[in-house]
Amino acid sequence: MSRHVLITSAQLSLEFQAARRALGLTQADIGARIGLSQSRVSHLELHPEQLSAEQLLAWCAVLGLELSIGKRGTAASAPAATDW
Repeated sequence: MSRHVLITSAQLSLEFQAARRALGLTQADIGARIGLSQSRVSHLELHPEQLSAEQLLAWCAVLGLELSIGKRGTAASAPAATDW
């Protein structure tokens, strides 16, 4: 999966759905892995602005996604192993 710059929660919604489907996971699968019901996963997929930071990070982990934060307009780069 390629990297995407997300500006809106609607974009996050589409990314979550695409990643979940690409992995062959159902909403119930996601819910079971992060402790939410299927109906709550469905709601949050459509309204990701309501995710807590903890849920956002857990959801990304389940989908194999990485969350990066940086100044707009700069290229994100992965830290070298020695940076840790």
